Amino acid sequence: MYLTVTRLDITYVVNILNQFVHAPRPEHVDAAHRVLRYLKTSQGQGLFFPSDSSLTLTAYCDADWGGCQTTRRSTTSYLVKLGYASISWRTKKQRVLARASAEAEYLAMASVVSEVVWLRFLLSELGVPQSTPTPLYCDNQAALYIAANPVFQERTKYVEMDCPFVRERVVTGKIEPLKIASSS
Repeated sequence: MYLTVTRLDITYVVNILNQFVHAPRPEHVDAAHRVLRYLKTSQGQGLFFPSDSSLTLTAYCDADWGGCQTTRRSTTSYLVKLGYASISWRTKKQRVLARASAEAEYLAMASVVSEVVWLRFLLSELGVPQSTPTPLYCDNQAALYIAANPVFQERTKYVEMDCPFVRERVVTGKIEPLKIASSS
């Protein structure tokens, strides 16, 4: 768990392995050994913070709709960068069962917006205010439409609490949702 703070490349697999800590089976122990072998062969890897990087935030979010084979819950993933450096990331199984891919993606978007709001506040307190909206890249067109459309749709009732939260940040210029290709 400690290494996931500095080794973004193992975050997802450690997240999956943590779900089986209470009763690991041989395949889980084998996977943990593979992670340890990988870490041994990739010493010196980690986060790099270039000194010539800009101090602007950029966020990326994604969700795998119904990706968990046992619970069919989606997994939220996001990454926030300050210039070229990754400063915040998360992979977590969603608490609710998403009935549509747009719902899963929008829940991921709400998670990263919450993180971006906090990081913008922190940077402002440190004397590095963000003067432009933080670009938020998402690959789901429906989730982007929900974030941009101020009219509440009956079909989006499942994300009722997250809609005003995200839209308010769009309207106030804190974030700017943008489309990114799924293959990127």
